[in-house]
Formats: sequence, C-alpha cells, structure tokens
Amino acid sequence: MSDVAVLAGVSHQTVSRVLNEHPNVSRATRAKVLEAIEALGYRRNLSARALATGRSNVVGVIAQNTTLFGPSSTIAALSVAALDVGMAVTLGHLRDFDRTSMRATVDRLMSQGVAGIILLLPLLLAEDVIGALPGDVPLVTVDGPPDWQGSNVLVDQERGGVLATEHLLAAGHRSVWHVAGPEAWNDSRARQRGWERALADAGQDAPPVLRADWSPRSGHEAGRLLARIPDCTAVFAANDHVALGLTRALAEHGRSVPGDVSIVGYDDVPESEFFSPPLTTVRQDFDRLGHESLGLLTQQARAGDRTPQRVLIDPVLVERSSVVSATVGA
Repeated sequence: MSDVAVLAGVSHQTVSRVLNEHPNVSRATRAKVLEAIEALGYRRNLSARALATGRSNVVGVIAQNTTLFGPSSTIAALSVAALDVGMAVTLGHLRDFDRTSMRATVDRLMSQGVAGIILLLPLLLAEDVIGALPGDVPLVTVDGPPDWQGSNVLVDQERGGVLATEHLLAAGHRSVWHVAGPEAWNDSRARQRGWERALADAGQDAPPVLRADWSPRSGHEAGRLLARIPDCTAVFAANDHVALGLTRALAEHGRSVPGDVSIVGYDDVPESEFFSPPLTTVRQDFDRLGHESLGLLTQQARAGDRTPQRVLIDPVLVERSSVVSATVGA
C-alpha cells in the first residue's frame, strides 16, 4: 500500500479509502490510485487486514453436501451477493449431521477468521446442530427452523404451496393430489401445509400424500401410482424434477399432460420451460435470498450482537402450458 501511495502521489490513508470504496475520494484521485494498483500488480493481504481491523471480509457458509437445485442455487446466490459488496465466501460442507461434525466445520471456518456464518441447512435436525455454534459469532440461517429464535431468511414455502394448489383449483379441478418432498425438510413440510390449507379453504378433503426424494426417479414412481387413479386430474409436485418423472410415468400409462392430468412443479429450474409440455411452476427468488442473508450477517458484525431478524420472501407462480381447464381435459 505504501508503494501504491508513493506512485499515485497520495497518502497511505487515501489508498485505504479507495480500497474500501469510501465516498470521500474524488474521481481523479481514485483513478490515480487504481492506475498505480494496476501498474504495481497490488493485491490486498486479507489476513493482514483481518489482524489490523479484527474483522474479515470472508463469510463462512455451512451447507449439506448436495447438488440439489435449491441449496446449490442458494450457495451460488450467496457467492454473487458477497462479490457485489467486496466480500468472499468459504464453504463448509457437512457429510454427517451431528454436533461433532458441525463443531469441526465451525472450528475450521473460525480458524480462517470469517466475519460470520450463514447456515444453510433446511432440515429438522438444524435445530440440533445450531447449538454447536459459538454464541458470539454472527449467525444467519437460510430456510432454517421456523421456530428458531434467531435471524432467519426464508422463502414463504407455505405460500408457494397455496399458489400452486389454488391455480389448479381455479382451472376447475375438483381436487389436487400432492407428491411431497422428504418429510424431514422444512421446505417440504411447508409446501405440504400450503397445499392442505388451499384445499381446506376450498372445502375439499386432501387426498393421501405421496412421498418423493426430490429426484425424477421418485416422481416417476409416484406417477405410476397416480396413473391408476382415474379421478386424479391435477397434481402439485414437490419440485420440478419430481414433476418431470411424474409426467414421464403418466405418459407411459397412456395419460397425457395436460390433456388428462395438469401438473404444477416448484423451483422453476432453467430447463422447466423446455419440458414437454413447458412446466407451470413456483419460482423462488434466490438472488434476493442471498442478498438478504448477507445483509443481516453484516449488520450483526457491525453491531456486535445477534438481535434476531426474520425476512420472508414471497414466491411467484410461473404459468406455462402444463395446466389446462378441467373441462378442456375432459
């Protein structure tokens, strides 16, 4: 930094202000400093900065080891959100969900001087492992336990279940079946509650729930059962991949989508608009999820406390051609 200051003809403090994007630096001065940085090939020593300020610009993210669309999209969104504010993300994957594994992961992240931890563990067992986190470390959960008394950023999954079910009912279907995700997942249980609530509000009894594991294969297995139920004309699938397997199974049994059965998925994966037929689905705003989570974490780091805050993000129904009026289907 001293070399940069000499070359640019400014003070060490001015270089620091430019690096930290302080507003009280003129455009001309900022340009001179940036030119000197480029000429010298200067790179910030983040470890030295952490020692000097007591704070790091690295955020620790703890997540399960999975490639599922929702968790992986959230991690990607957190990385982009961090980049937007000049921070970085270091990821700690959990293979086993117990306090020992969590403690080891937390210790590894803390040894790197992270500014705080974002916990992405949308499972019932998250309540057990949260207790392994030090009480003085800034902490935000993403889709964490609904009743957890801490900072939590989550998509309103129950609202998403309502949107999907109401859309099918509005199309004239007398009832809506549901292929739900794993029961241990917070998202799955919330989407199921939304489905049940929408049916109850319409004066309809909920059919038996079928379970899937988020995969197309599990959706295919559920579809083989539903294909044998003549009264099944509408299905809300736990996610788009389950909907894909479901559509394939129905076709194999001579039932077309949407001619015989209308389907709504969840997530709006990039390929869902290219399914046959293009899938009506519920979209989650992962970008906002990432920015809100990082915002709460940085607030905690600056304030020096973990005052609980809750951010609830509304999902959006994306209408395509996998749903038609029940009278058309008939």
